[in-house]
Amino acid sequence: MSLAKQFVVVGAGVVGLTTALELKSRHPSSNVIIIAKELPGDSSPMYASAWAGGNWISCATDNGREEEWDRITYLKFKELTEGHPHCGIEKMTIRSIYDDDIDKVGLLSVGTNRIWYDDLAGGIRFLPHETLPEGAQFGFDVDTFVIDVQRYLPWLQAESLKKDIGIRRVIVDDLGDVKTMFPEVYAIFNCTGLGSYTLGGVKDSNLYPSKGQTFLVQAPPEGVSKMYYRSNLRLGASNSYIFPRGQHGGVILGGCRLNGNWDKTFDTVLGESIKRKCCALAPELGKPEDLKIISENVGFRPNRKGGNRLEMERKYGVVVIHNYGAGGAGYQASWGLAKKAVDLLPTKANL
Repeated sequence: MSLAKQFVVVGAGVVGLTTALELKSRHPSSNVIIIAKELPGDSSPMYASAWAGGNWISCATDNGREEEWDRITYLKFKELTEGHPHCGIEKMTIRSIYDDDIDKVGLLSVGTNRIWYDDLAGGIRFLPHETLPEGAQFGFDVDTFVIDVQRYLPWLQAESLKKDIGIRRVIVDDLGDVKTMFPEVYAIFNCTGLGSYTLGGVKDSNLYPSKGQTFLVQAPPEGVSKMYYRSNLRLGASNSYIFPRGQHGGVILGGCRLNGNWDKTFDTVLGESIKRKCCALAPELGKPEDLKIISENVGFRPNRKGGNRLEMERKYGVVVIHNYGAGGAGYQASWGLAKKAVDLLPTKANL
């Protein structure tokens, strides 16, 4: 059932933009408005979507809702690569290498003891042990998607404008202010990510930053044909990853997950370590000292104790749907989160 209502989405990261598009798709006669302090093209460390690698490689192991969010998004990304080849998403293999046993690195799903996306992605191909780098216990290739976020975020914004979704640059200090700004609003979607830590009316103390630090470097002449990831844990504090941004958009080198760290400065010592590890992992990058650095990047993933908050409440005389706290999974869960958020809208029977 389509609702001819006014909806306001607070936040214009990947989750907010995707939620707005999902809303308009399912309720085409509605008036959807996005309001946000940061928009695609901005570079605040708090605007996490601008700093993502990014790609689809699920870290969900709950055998439940998180895997479902990622499954929905994988299928949507497949659809986008086929129907919108210039959106910033491309099919690409990722090579994942782990330095501990498979049952200790956080890959296997609860209850099944397997990597859940094996079938979804067309099969995981484990690497022969003799081909692994020194210290590695196992590794595999799997076909998935790489995201050039500097293309994909503006594409989401352009698609929103094309569908007559309003976009306004607004600073929201308190979620209740949205009702004052838009007296006719029926539902507010809170997609503010880490902003909900200080947002009045929410102030979620379960949120915390997970600092990430990357380089954007010029691609080598022959390019980088696959993504790489190496760690001793799927969500470890120290890891190495290489994510190309298309053929001509450079290459992202990372990384780290420094939980609870609000420091916006770029750690140069850590940076040198990232360069060394990434060049060892992907020899096609060349020597660390020869890398051509385009930018040094710091961003904060919106992590949350208990996982992403996806729930509906009635507040300020309107429906409020919270959709924030995806951590580093914002892109790879985005369409699943958007679908489930819109599912939370009350039906006609209980409006």
